Amino acid sequence: MVGPAAKRDAVAHLKAVLGLSERRACSIVSADRTMIRYRSQRPVDTGLRERLRVLANERRRFGYRRLFVLLRRDGEPSGINRIYRLYREEGLTVRKRRARRRAVGTRAPILIEARPNARWSVDFVHDQLACGRRFRVLNVVDDVTRECLAAIPDTSISGRRVARELTALIARRGKPGMIVSDHGTEFTSNDMLAWAAEHRVTWHFIAPGKPMQNAYCESFNGRMRDELLNESLFFGLDHARAKIAAWADDYNRSRPPSALGYQTPAFYAANLTAMADRLRNPDQLRRPTIAPPAPDGAQSAEALVAAG
Repeated sequence: MVGPAAKRDAVAHLKAVLGLSERRACSIVSADRTMIRYRSQRPVDTGLRERLRVLANERRRFGYRRLFVLLRRDGEPSGINRIYRLYREEGLTVRKRRARRRAVGTRAPILIEARPNARWSVDFVHDQLACGRRFRVLNVVDDVTRECLAAIPDTSISGRRVARELTALIARRGKPGMIVSDHGTEFTSNDMLAWAAEHRVTWHFIAPGKPMQNAYCESFNGRMRDELLNESLFFGLDHARAKIAAWADDYNRSRPPSALGYQTPAFYAANLTAMADRLRNPDQLRRPTIAPPAPDGAQSAEALVAAG
């Protein structure tokens, strides 16, 4: 028995069952009588515990750090240590999935310009409906801002469909400097090669069997599977489209990635755009700007991000 609570239970057991005095029971279990008589003066955390449970049930794959950021946004003044204690006491720890084997060796990262549309990553993630019919989701991610630019589910997505979706995305957001993908048949088809040449977009294919070279989209696919696909049951394609669209919007506007210093991708992208505007207009550099305070323990993102 090494904890105060265990020693209190042992003393209570000796007093109730064997009829020993408190002094004798404390000497047997090597406990101080002051510790046995102590009663916690800590205020009741009923409201905070309830908010933490509700938030953890809504976002079942969020750990205590992201839950702390969300609570801090709502005005909760408690520190991260208190939130972590309540998180453990409420049994909200996220179940860890089986770890993957890590690659051994060194890699030389590629530096890309810190601006939106500097580089996009595209990839597919697969799932199935409640009836057993399989479908796939085309994900497009901005590697710098980590925004989900598109998440398009369908039962069949050809190279021509990928080209059409990218054309619509460029019309809304602008042309990227580079697009990264694997050697999937949809990306190596004649339709895609013709599209890249027509739009003058540099298309970079990763090395075969090296998914970490497309790490940003692979990481996004993992978050989508962990937080949405594994936690949802889709009753039809329309239901899947609505759920995926809502999750992608929440990912961009509400989810705080640790890689961005727990800023949302939309907020981080807006800061990069504003910074670029100030650099293009030197007169704005003389005006003082006040940045919003970051949560305790959060760190700002680097000016340049390393590609996998």
